Amino acid sequence: MTAILILILGLIIIWLISRAYAKDWAQPKENFPTEWKQLLKEHVPYYNSLSETDQELFEYKTQEFLLNVSIVPVQTEITELDRLLVAASAVIPIFAFPEWKYKNLDEVLVYEDTFNFEYETEGEDRNILGMVGTGHMERKMILSKQALRHGFQNATDKKNTAIHEFVHLIDKSDGATDGIPKVLMEQQYVIPWLKMIERKMQEMINEKTDINPYGATSPTEFFAVITEYFFERPALLKKKHPDVYEMLCRVFAQDL
Repeated sequence: MTAILILILGLIIIWLISRAYAKDWAQPKENFPTEWKQLLKEHVPYYNSLSETDQELFEYKTQEFLLNVSIVPVQTEITELDRLLVAASAVIPIFAFPEWKYKNLDEVLVYEDTFNFEYETEGEDRNILGMVGTGHMERKMILSKQALRHGFQNATDKKNTAIHEFVHLIDKSDGATDGIPKVLMEQQYVIPWLKMIERKMQEMINEKTDINPYGATSPTEFFAVITEYFFERPALLKKKHPDVYEMLCRVFAQDL
């Protein structure tokens, strides 16, 4: 009986903690600023590819994100464009899921440039461009400002650090950062997805490929790296890796 009571108490505590984290998101009540719309047109190719109706939804989700997640500069200065690029990076992968909320994120910390695993911006081994925080940094993301900007300035290199990190956050939202986006993926595609990842990672190890080799380090990184490719160069991915493209269309419910 005591064990059962302890179990019930534990479940209640877990439920209360989850309720505390699952805060309701504030909804935009003001019109999307005209100057923000112009910045999206000038700097976010994905936004320009959308219909007028979908652009309005994109604007709403961007504004919603900025209302609920703090963008905090750390020993640097950021502009309205930087804030919009962070929000756009969050919206792009979940655009086909209008009800999606990043309820496992409170802050995005923006550093001037690279940092190390101790979040230091000076000294050696500063080669990290972005990271989803853990431990005392739980519910935070860290991004390099230079990498954030580069991700949208160069639309041909198949790299976008901010999208990469938001994909890690999506991956993490089911409780395990394992390269399997269970919150987006229908159950029947999980096994085919795992088999495809294994096959592609082996190809990356054994053969020359145009996929960023960092993706071969783990299924988690493969998912993030191939998603960068999918949103930056969808036509090229479809041509060179049609099986991967088809699977990602299912995952993100988007055919680019």
